[in-house]
Amino acid sequence: MNKFFKRKFFYLFLFSIFYFLFSIPLFAAAPQELKESINQKSKELLEINEKIKENQKNLEEIQDKGQTLKQEINKIDSNIKQVNLGVRSSEVAIEKLSLEINYLKYDINDAEKSIISKKEAIAKTLQEFQKKDGESLLVILLKNKSLAESVFEAQNLTDLSAGLSSEIKDLMDAKIELGDKLKETSSKKQAVEIEKENLKNKKIILNNLKDDKQNFLKQTKNQEKIYQKIVDDLEKKQAEIAAEIEKLDEELRLKIDPSALPAKRPGILAMPVSGILSQDYGATKFARYGGYRGKWHNGLDFAAPIGTPVFSAEKGKVIAVGNQDNYCYKGAYGKFIVVEHENNLTTLYAHLSLQTVKVGDKLERGELIGYVGKTGYSTGPHLHFTVYAGQTFKMGPSRVCGPMPFGGDLNPSDYL
Repeated sequence: MNKFFKRKFFYLFLFSIFYFLFSIPLFAAAPQELKESINQKSKELLEINEKIKENQKNLEEIQDKGQTLKQEINKIDSNIKQVNLGVRSSEVAIEKLSLEINYLKYDINDAEKSIISKKEAIAKTLQEFQKKDGESLLVILLKNKSLAESVFEAQNLTDLSAGLSSEIKDLMDAKIELGDKLKETSSKKQAVEIEKENLKNKKIILNNLKDDKQNFLKQTKNQEKIYQKIVDDLEKKQAEIAAEIEKLDEELRLKIDPSALPAKRPGILAMPVSGILSQDYGATKFARYGGYRGKWHNGLDFAAPIGTPVFSAEKGKVIAVGNQDNYCYKGAYGKFIVVEHENNLTTLYAHLSLQTVKVGDKLERGELIGYVGKTGYSTGPHLHFTVYAGQTFKMGPSRVCGPMPFGGDLNPSDYL
């Protein structure tokens, strides 16, 4: 019986040794493994973004070439590829953020342990002070046998006081560090939710593009002659629509009351998208002599890949959401949103691939409202951004393209 207990104790002892030796390194290695995984995801994300840029460049080169059925199919395929890359980018971003949140858990755990340790150190120092409580320098001198012992004890009290101050400062720093880590974790969790929403919406956009391709192939019957007839008819309609918009907008510009508008300065409106300015406002060279069917461009164009998020330029209320492709396919603004702001400005966001708001929604500055697309009259993926004097804006019936936004347009660059 005795032998049995000795053997059992021996095995328990061995188990404890093995547990001690192997569990600590495994626990310590986890953050390093996470760090390596995070670095791998960062690298993958950079590679995807490079592919997105490269594909965007190819798209721009295709757009500059002649209008043929083959070129149009190439454009559609390139846009589908671009959104596929965008979907993968969101997936990897979510994976990376999730790993970073897990890594932060270790930092938070370390910070919490550090706080406990520092609290214990402070408590121990306070206990030392309590032992010496009430002892004046005279008492210390009298109770010790020599002056050296008295000086040594007095020095110990001074050291305790200095140590306590240092430990309290360390505790405060540890609490600040913990607070920062908790805020960072919360921020990354919010970023995950935003990216999940982007991923869901990009998948919708991707399916819509694939459906559009099938409809296009059915419409053209894969014949160049039919495609060229569609292009000719479309160009006539685009010119007619552009002339109608320009005429009404010009009349409404005369009704603008400058005293009712905010003073022109940067920052009145936030940039609605992350993109490159591809066409300026007004009677631009492209508007007068290029591929644009009108003579006046009533906003700014920002080139960006399909699926790039679009944000409200200022707080306000959604007063119109529409899709003019239902009335004149590729003829006007396509999918658009209009937001009325409290500063007497009204903004239009056009050629979207997807809208995520509805009429009546109240928005904050910088809130997601949709995604860049190439619906309506658009030579390539971009956001068309118009700023109207709010008192002149109206939604009115168009002769050829259903409900149309009209208004006295202003130069957006005066407010961005």
